Amino acid sequence: MSPSLTRLDVAHPRAVVLLLHGGKETSRRPVDARSASWARMAALQRDVSPALHAAGASTWLLRYRTRGWDGGADKVADARWALDEVRSGLGELPVVLLGHSMGARTAVHVADDPAVRGVVALAPWWPLGEPVDAALGVPLRAAHGRRDRITSYAASRAFAARVVAAGGDASVRSMGWAGHYLLSRRRAWNAFATQQVLALLP
Repeated sequence: MSPSLTRLDVAHPRAVVLLLHGGKETSRRPVDARSASWARMAALQRDVSPALHAAGASTWLLRYRTRGWDGGADKVADARWALDEVRSGLGELPVVLLGHSMGARTAVHVADDPAVRGVVALAPWWPLGEPVDAALGVPLRAAHGRRDRITSYAASRAFAARVVAAGGDASVRSMGWAGHYLLSRRRAWNAFATQQVLALLP
């Protein structure tokens, strides 16, 4: 199974927002329409696209080949494929990465692509010791709920602190007692995603 893209395009885009969905620590199952992680990001894409379209940005949602991180190589390869698709289809447009959970983990591994202008991360999965090097060249804006039992608010703060210590630009906003799945305080998640992406668009 190959990666694929759900594209919500404007007529003459000046930028692309590439959405990266979550997943599991380990799973070789293909990502299909029954994947809750993909469906959550598809809903977010529909919610944020009107405002982003008004700013001239198309939104593209990547569907990975498989559901699990499994070391990350496949997810990084899929995201780099999507960035190449932007280049081949639209030219050298700026890209903002918008990732949830595992998608935010993928985003910080491909943020060194020359098209990427920034990363917006929702309830990111950044384990202790996750490499920061690829994320140092662009702004990183994250939001995390303190009731999250799947990924860690404290780990997100620690990752951002390591980025800043290495000379990068990163911040984490508390979403209060929201959980992991972007369901509680949905409007607030959507607003954060939209505002931060718009701020990163050139």
